[in-house]
Amino acid sequence: MTSPQPTPSTTTAPPTTTATTTTTTTTTTTTSSRAAEPTTPGRPADAANGALFDAIATEHATIYGYGLVSAHSTPDVNDLVSTAMAEHRDRREGAIALLKARSIDPPLPAAGYQLPIEVDNPTDAANLAVRMEEDAAVAWRAVLEQATDEKDRAFAVTALTQCAVTAAKWSRVLGISPITVAFPGGSE
Repeated sequence: MTSPQPTPSTTTAPPTTTATTTTTTTTTTTTSSRAAEPTTPGRPADAANGALFDAIATEHATIYGYGLVSAHSTPDVNDLVSTAMAEHRDRREGAIALLKARSIDPPLPAAGYQLPIEVDNPTDAANLAVRMEEDAAVAWRAVLEQATDEKDRAFAVTALTQCAVTAAKWSRVLGISPITVAFPGGSE
């Protein structure tokens, strides 16, 4: 979501005419003393770049969500949390580099995100981790499906695979069976 940007405005009142004189009144509104806020880049119209843009936005949200997962997880899954978070950060940075190489501005991270579930305990945290990995897999599968470049396809396959493996690890923590799905990122 973008915030409306403060803009200076000038209002000119219609000239006031009397029998002897004509005057023009000009009113100027001053702008806020706040520094200019950054504008949010728009989603590219091209399907391949748009899917990559969306995947980066998903990575931003996933990294944010892993902060909550970390806060509510038990110490025995700290390695899994830190490894998953590092993978998502590396993936986000790699995808940003792909867009920037095309002179396309990547999406900015939001200040906060609406989570799909409430997180109050370690089980909720693990469920959130599975959900985020599944959502990231959907985003990367879309990149794979829309990619027109071999480099993008390879990047998306790696990302999709990593998300599926990490989701399986979290499913194992939860004791979910089966721990994997046949086609990660899809509903088949």
